[in-house]
Amino acid sequence: MTDAQTPPITPALVAEHGLAPDEYARFVALIGREPTLTELGIVSAMWNEHCSYKSSRKHLRGLPTSAPWVIQGPGENAGVIDIGDGLACVFKMESHNHPSFIEPYQGAATGVGGILRDVFTMGARPIAALNALRFGSPDHPKTRHLVSGVVAGIGGYGNSFGVPTVAGSVGFHTAYDGNILVNAMAVGLARTDGIFTAKATGVGNPIVYLGSKTGRDGIHGATMASASFDDSAEEKRPTVQVGDPFAEKLLLEACLELMATGAVVAIQDMGAAGLTSSAVEMGAKGDLGIELDLDAVPCREEGMTAYEMMLSESQERMLMVLEPGKREMAEAIFRKWGLDFAVIGKTTDTLRFVVKHQGRIEADLPIKELGDEAPVYDRPWTPSPERPVIDPAEVSAPIPDDEALLALVGSPDLCSKRWVWEQYDHLIGSSTVQPPGGDAAIVRVLEGPKGLALTTDVTPRYCEADPVEGGKQAVAEAYRNICAVGGLPLAITDNLNFGNPQRPHYMGQLVGCIRGLGEACAALDFPVVSGNVSLYNETNERGILPTPTIGGVGVLEDCAVHATIPFRREGDAVVLLGRTQGWLGASLWLALLCGREEGAPPPVDLAAERRAGELVRTLIAESVLDTVHDLSDGGLAVALAECCIGRGIGARIDVLPEGAAGPLPSHAALFGEDQGRYLLAVPADRLDTLLARARAAGVAATRLGETGGDALILPGSRAISVVSLKDAHESWLPAYMAGEPA
Repeated sequence: MTDAQTPPITPALVAEHGLAPDEYARFVALIGREPTLTELGIVSAMWNEHCSYKSSRKHLRGLPTSAPWVIQGPGENAGVIDIGDGLACVFKMESHNHPSFIEPYQGAATGVGGILRDVFTMGARPIAALNALRFGSPDHPKTRHLVSGVVAGIGGYGNSFGVPTVAGSVGFHTAYDGNILVNAMAVGLARTDGIFTAKATGVGNPIVYLGSKTGRDGIHGATMASASFDDSAEEKRPTVQVGDPFAEKLLLEACLELMATGAVVAIQDMGAAGLTSSAVEMGAKGDLGIELDLDAVPCREEGMTAYEMMLSESQERMLMVLEPGKREMAEAIFRKWGLDFAVIGKTTDTLRFVVKHQGRIEADLPIKELGDEAPVYDRPWTPSPERPVIDPAEVSAPIPDDEALLALVGSPDLCSKRWVWEQYDHLIGSSTVQPPGGDAAIVRVLEGPKGLALTTDVTPRYCEADPVEGGKQAVAEAYRNICAVGGLPLAITDNLNFGNPQRPHYMGQLVGCIRGLGEACAALDFPVVSGNVSLYNETNERGILPTPTIGGVGVLEDCAVHATIPFRREGDAVVLLGRTQGWLGASLWLALLCGREEGAPPPVDLAAERRAGELVRTLIAESVLDTVHDLSDGGLAVALAECCIGRGIGARIDVLPEGAAGPLPSHAALFGEDQGRYLLAVPADRLDTLLARARAAGVAATRLGETGGDALILPGSRAISVVSLKDAHESWLPAYMAGEPA
């Protein structure tokens, strides 16, 4: 099984493959001998964090993953939910953090390509893409370059493939200086009776390689994604894959055409760990063995070894188990689309993973232990220290409220992200009803009237302050954003981005956030159907903020009946739903204007979230409401500004919300980030109906003022022209990306 050219397996070589000494010893005991180099590469891929979830699996098991509308939960390429009329929504989110830091264009582009494949591997046609991006401080010398490359990569791949990018989020914080986050989400449609999985069945069935040729790009990509960075991160550039969106579009069409023939037994995207993970997962899920002959693998580079072929992460490739006797038909379809098609192996009844190359057996391993029985760790963890609650009466405002509002709407986190999403084609396919910039995007399902509401959400500073509450809030905000446009929230996908799990503090953040999002999903009937865990997001032992990104999906029975953010008419009553305490802890106002990243974050009342959300979406469906905005970063004042900016209609606010104990300082009432709240504008003749419905639902409702004019007038403050608000909101990001001085 070895020859003179194979390097000896040394402790240093094992360490280079990301295996701990005890893991390597476990592997040797499992196979009863020293492994070949190819076998070492295979186990390093299958047992790393990116593929095995060995540090998180224990905690993920407690998440709610089922509901009457869930067709496929976690464990497949993507989650699947029933949206009625014989249709299913297929969706998933994945990270491409490390590759995007090293090579931002290709890292982000191939992140989009990989998540699109996860969706159409299930038999779904992708109809929308979303993302969630986190960058370092704007002052960091690499940040502008990284933003430019990542945005170009997302747009370059998605636009060329032909899927609209309809929603996302962008944030900045110094904790991401050495480790940015690029989380990509894709959403597709399929028939409920046309879902495909990776579970291989039948002995002796052909295993077929499909798509583009294999090269040396991306080797050790999954292993690199499971390691921390240091100052030598740039040297890992060869582990970043190179994508071809036009080849992927051909692959999509060929796969869907072949799936329609009934010839496909099982199918798996060659994503992280490439041919290794796709083959092992198909065999292990079906309780079958797999035998591969690498001499048949289409390669674009000369002299590729078995090790290189098994670990390559070249893009736009699939592995399929085919019905016997369907080879000629299947090959004809793929040749028609100009794609490679090669039978490279077969299923067996041995429960062994056997890899042959040039007449030699390069690997002969037990397949179940590789696929399903990787190490599972119960890592030591410590809870995050509890932060004190900040009394709003004890915080003095450093500048007047009107100046604070202008500073906030023009800040890196809250400024308009138009510069980003205008580089994405968000209209291609003609299904986009509400484009980027709203609380949630809306895309039409086929010819309608049904639509999907889509969002990505997380507030990392809350998760840093209190992981449990932060996890709850990430789910609750996704729920709120879907309700705010009129959608019924159905399910989420998650992307859990954290630091080094071998450090108890970071492991504690992971445990706490998972607990919080699990509690929220259960309380809101909003199950987790797919997801990804990205650990070791740190550089030189400094971890990122805990960032459990949530991708939410909801359904609208008639997508023409929905709400948007901008004030639509003069003379509408402005109403706040939900209770206000003036919560300044962990708020953006406190961080940006007071320089204080401290205090407990706002607590999340999940029962109140549900009551308010049900009320809002019912009123939208009944056409009582058409202007709705959820309150989040920056609180009431920022929400008011965003409602004014949309169509240039101002508002006079006569009353500020009061806390349970009475009036609040104006800066707490305006900029506190209490959860579970919505800002509404309703015609005067519907106000009494709205207030009565809120009382009946047990939801607090306060009339604040009235829309009209060309300025936002806050109590005790000078009028702020809508033009000045819009200028502040729209100018920061284009100026920053142009290199203009602040």
